[in-house]
Amino acid sequence: MKVTLLNDSFPPVIDGVANVVMNYAKILQEEKLADVMVATPAYPGAEYHSYPYWVVPYQSFDTTKIVKGYRAGNPLDIKEIVTMKEFAPDIIHSHCPVSSTLLARTLRFYTDAPLVFTYHTKFDIDIAKAVKSKLLQKEAIHALVSNIEACDEVWVVSRGAGENLRSLGYTGEYRVVSNGVDFAKGRIAPEKVAKVTDGYDLPEGIPVFLFVGRIVKYKGLPLILDALAKLSQDGVDFRVVFVGSGPDEKEMKEKAARLLKPEQYIFTGAVYDREQLRAWNTRADLFLFPSTYDTNGIVVREAAACGLASVLIGGSCAAEGITDDRNGFLIEETPDAMYRLLKRVGSDLAHLYDVGEHAMNEIYISWEDSVHSAYERYGEIIEAKKSGKLVLRHNVISGSMKNMQEKVQDSIKATEEFGEECRESFRKEYEEFLKEYDKIAGIFHHHEGR
Repeated sequence: MKVTLLNDSFPPVIDGVANVVMNYAKILQEEKLADVMVATPAYPGAEYHSYPYWVVPYQSFDTTKIVKGYRAGNPLDIKEIVTMKEFAPDIIHSHCPVSSTLLARTLRFYTDAPLVFTYHTKFDIDIAKAVKSKLLQKEAIHALVSNIEACDEVWVVSRGAGENLRSLGYTGEYRVVSNGVDFAKGRIAPEKVAKVTDGYDLPEGIPVFLFVGRIVKYKGLPLILDALAKLSQDGVDFRVVFVGSGPDEKEMKEKAARLLKPEQYIFTGAVYDREQLRAWNTRADLFLFPSTYDTNGIVVREAAACGLASVLIGGSCAAEGITDDRNGFLIEETPDAMYRLLKRVGSDLAHLYDVGEHAMNEIYISWEDSVHSAYERYGEIIEAKKSGKLVLRHNVISGSMKNMQEKVQDSIKATEEFGEECRESFRKEYEEFLKEYDKIAGIFHHHEGR
């Protein structure tokens, strides 16, 4: 089997979806399940030759002023489309609904390979933050949904993600395919925990609460701090550790300084080393994740891998699979609800340990299990296409996408016949389209970094 994976983020940019793609590619290739190609926008100075699978970086544009750290890919990069066509994938899997899926649809046209799309992020929230005009928000969402509906099979990372996609106007079917975690199951050795946490004031017997993720308010950080302020006012001793960085870091540090005692809170900054993150999850007594934004909550599963239970908002995507007071804790989305829970359970560390054990045994899923499940589904899709049960959605193209598709088709044909000189002649034809495209593409970038 040959598999082409596409995503708009990939190292040197690391975020949640880039991590998904790297795990898919690594496991499929190293376990000899498939030959893998990854297509991603090129970043200046990045090195793409050291991976155990083929990485094809295609032309990109600097959109870092729109979305910090991200570049928008050019789905009309004819040279690389030809390269991907020659790879002749049996199945194509896109993880971002703009550049990657536009490119994937063109690749499908030339290879006749089925196209799978995975919906990872609540893009309506990202769009609302990036675009103030309600009319433009509506048009952006319509463009996104149209692109997704043109795929042959749609996967979502949770039931809640599927419901969110439906709320945007998607009317097709979808399948829930959960992401895994790359933490080994089990707590890390005490001496390794001590080494990582050395220098921090973490007295034994005092509850340690943990948050890991981007320091952004929509992850529920103000709620956490308001709840802990009430706990502090009651004279309860605790430590809260925030691992990560982000655009709201300065504001959240200032809020913590106003509400808590200096010794009660710690901001470590970004931590990328996976063993260090395992150490923090092992040292903590309870993971705090009151986010209704996240579609999957991988950090909750990472915490579970280390025997750490989480506090989650009831009904949120991250809370799927959680039974209150057995393998996690569910609360309403208010500081008062979190305060009451922390006051109740914070003094019973043995109970927290027990709930963490249940989390480790009941909600943990490894990347190996997740990717093997995806691989089996790939095979079913390929067989359905061969038998005629699956008809590829080539005809689901309208408006500007159809015009773009026709231009790409003509350009590839011309490129194959006349080479580089011809390709350059088409570049000017795309210039005006690309000026608008790279503005729009920036809206849809997933920024769920750790």
